[in-house]
Amino acid sequence: MHYASIPMQSVGPFKLIGEVETDDLMVPMATYETPLWPSVARGARVTAKSGGIRVTVIDERMTRSILLQAAHAGIAAQRLQQLQSRQAEMQQVVSQSSRFATLIDTHFQVVGNLIYLRLEFTTGDASGHNMVTNAADKLIPWILNEYADLEYVSISANYCTDKKVSAVNGILGRGKYVVCEVTIPRKLCQRYLKTTPEAIVDLHIKKDLIGSIVSGGLRSANAHVANMLLGFYLATGQDAANIVEGSQAINHVELTAEGDLYFSTTLPNLIVGTVGNGKGLDFVLENLQQLGCADTDAAPGANARRLACIAGATALCGELSLLAAQTNPGELMEAHIKLERAAQR
Repeated sequence: MHYASIPMQSVGPFKLIGEVETDDLMVPMATYETPLWPSVARGARVTAKSGGIRVTVIDERMTRSILLQAAHAGIAAQRLQQLQSRQAEMQQVVSQSSRFATLIDTHFQVVGNLIYLRLEFTTGDASGHNMVTNAADKLIPWILNEYADLEYVSISANYCTDKKVSAVNGILGRGKYVVCEVTIPRKLCQRYLKTTPEAIVDLHIKKDLIGSIVSGGLRSANAHVANMLLGFYLATGQDAANIVEGSQAINHVELTAEGDLYFSTTLPNLIVGTVGNGKGLDFVLENLQQLGCADTDAAPGANARRLACIAGATALCGELSLLAAQTNPGELMEAHIKLERAAQR
């Protein structure tokens, strides 16, 4: 087997408060875009000087939608109503597939005689793609046995929604829903970011918000969250294709009453895990240990939640640094030329 070699550096130090309490944390990122490292490091530096990034996990779940068919919509509606009242029985079936998968909710859509049933689970420290698919694979024959007037169409119905841009994940949730916040005093904004709180707020409105509307962005109001997530995902053994939904992030920026800068990045579809595919590679295990996300004594799911918090904070730092740079004409391109040419020597 051959491996692709991608440059990797640890950046920071980060200071996180709230859901994760940590200081002087160095975060690994693997990327070909060399200016990303100093940019995220600048964001980490100013947020640490400002007291740290507050991280909060709002929700967590992994989903798989299945596709069934009835003779007509009347039967579909009746069967769905019955299934909604049998979630405890469905969980008994799920428990045969995994010790960690727990069915927590279901949602559905009916189109003609088609049933789109979205199954939602908690999955411990795993990102849970395979776990929920396996659970769904056990549930389908049980459903068809209970309701002989339904037919199988597909194990995946695109209502999950996996690795595709959609609104449903942000509305119903898929992965970790993480909010990261920091308040940066005016003097630190000017010293470390070379700009003012007013300039960043103004650019956020005109770029992140209005620009995203003009472009037809879907539940997305950020500068380049995908950059930070990809670098973080590759360094920590994640499924990199999940940046598709993961980068549907929303920045919210405003001036405080004192004239300081409140900056937040919300990531409602952040899919990460600390066990499963990719986590057995030596460099991945070292990076997870470095981040404190390989604690064998931690409660189930705690390592993955910590990893999600760190991923979100990394995204915030890159967002903050880039927006600050873009308030100053020429700064962004000058940094790229200087850093990328130096890396090619």
